[in-house]
Amino acid sequence: MGRRPARGHRRVPHTADVRIEAWAPDRDGCLAEAVTALVETFVDTAGASADGSMTFDVPPGPDEDLLVAVLDELIFRLETEGTLPLSTAVEPGDGAGPRVRWRTVGTDAVDLVGAVPKAVSLHELRFGRTDEGWRALVTVDV
Repeated sequence: MGRRPARGHRRVPHTADVRIEAWAPDRDGCLAEAVTALVETFVDTAGASADGSMTFDVPPGPDEDLLVAVLDELIFRLETEGTLPLSTAVEPGDGAGPRVRWRTVGTDAVDLVGAVPKAVSLHELRFGRTDEGWRALVTVDV
């Protein structure tokens, strides 16, 4: 069996809700992969072009809280603005937490392919450093 790519994501089988896994060599890359993994569970972005952008700073806190804050922001923007990220860049922010930059698209420009996320579950949430880099495992209520 070959090694897993240095950076990536996948949907993990789950009985009721959506469960995603993301990995990368560093924390910021893993956060970005988690965003992409979540988006891919409910929309097909093939052929979509970004028509906007947004930047937000995540408050400092434990690593798991950072993951929840970023995914909660995605769900909030989806519900209140009808936008979602096509690409994600995470970098050091002005404070102790990271800065997230999204290239965004309206939901009217993508095809719905799954249940829309409603909330990030704290049950069995994992986000941290492993021997191979960083790994996130999260369940999202749909």
